[in-house]
Amino acid sequence: MPEHAPGCKAGPRDAYAAAMTVSAPAPGPSPAPLPALPGGLDTPTLVVFVERVLANIARLQTDLDARGIALRPHVKTHKSVRIARMQLDAGARGLTVGTLGEAEVMASAGLRDLFLAYPLWAEGAKAARLRALHDNADLRVGIESVAAAERLAAAIAGSRRPLHVSIEVDSGLHRTGVASPDEAVTVARAAAAAGLVVDGVFTHGGHAYRPGAAGAVALDEVSALERTASALDAAGFEVTVVSAGATPTRTLSAAGRVTEIRAGTYALGDRQQVALGAMAPDEPAAVVVTTVVAAKVGRAVLDAGAKALTKDMPSFVEGYGAIPAWPGAIIDKLNDYHGMVSLPAGGARARIGEVVGVVPNHICPVVDLVSSFAAVGADGRVDHWAVDARGRSG
Repeated sequence: MPEHAPGCKAGPRDAYAAAMTVSAPAPGPSPAPLPALPGGLDTPTLVVFVERVLANIARLQTDLDARGIALRPHVKTHKSVRIARMQLDAGARGLTVGTLGEAEVMASAGLRDLFLAYPLWAEGAKAARLRALHDNADLRVGIESVAAAERLAAAIAGSRRPLHVSIEVDSGLHRTGVASPDEAVTVARAAAAAGLVVDGVFTHGGHAYRPGAAGAVALDEVSALERTASALDAAGFEVTVVSAGATPTRTLSAAGRVTEIRAGTYALGDRQQVALGAMAPDEPAAVVVTTVVAAKVGRAVLDAGAKALTKDMPSFVEGYGAIPAWPGAIIDKLNDYHGMVSLPAGGARARIGEVVGVVPNHICPVVDLVSSFAAVGADGRVDHWAVDARGRSG
């Protein structure tokens, strides 16, 4: 992969070549053994190993700093003011949020450089909340339609400063975002006419959540962003923010005109990132600690069910989480408070009262189930950190 000085970035074809050749953690079927679990926990409980979080934060920050590309991490994964501060202290240039509620929590804690990467419909109570947030934070908002742009403009009418917006581009996920550069120009012109400042584009390569897809999706992201930014340039707009965001493509899409990366899951990690090869087996930093409450030959029941693990199960993994202490075990069924585990013949035999850790398939919704988590330091000491934006989904 060719090296580039900070601030000098490759074009989209170079991004594709980099995606095909850059070294990445080898994919593994399951996370590696965990650090020692703290004793005396009231299970089920979410445990976060702080040293792993710090290492994950530093690893991506160092990589992007070397490329001259900003990191604006998404807080939806951890919803924690303390972890957000760790990311900013490491060099992140602001934060990404998914809801007004997350933005309000971060802004009230003094973390005010925020990008709301969501097509907000600013009507009623949301309009008043948006206006208050805009007046008290350095806020940027994503748009993808003329109607939403006009609602944003109406909500902040009379404010002492304009609202900066970025246009969302559909790079292949087919969720939200403009479908073409021409549509982006139409939305941008309407937004500008309504009084908004259009100076950015962004996309989310969520279609990278398939084994082997990250390289091609990174090319999708960079290419779609560059085509759209060029069209806006030609229409007279000054595009200063070109933003990509997905943990599986977080380094592969850091190319071309991309100026910032908005990864979120990378800080805590989870089983699906390991299965995709997006994180090494020893990088997940969050685990649900759970107790065996029933055991039979070849079977065990945990006190962590759907309300601790969620029922997320990507097609490329088996079961509702990985248990590193029991290789080959499959959490094959969840009820609200029961996790039913099939144990391999000749493998570990569960004991009632035994405590094990489960690496969740998808950490983001797991965090939102709890009001706090046990933060384990390098010395094994346990502190309890609040999930400050828990439940702030609107």
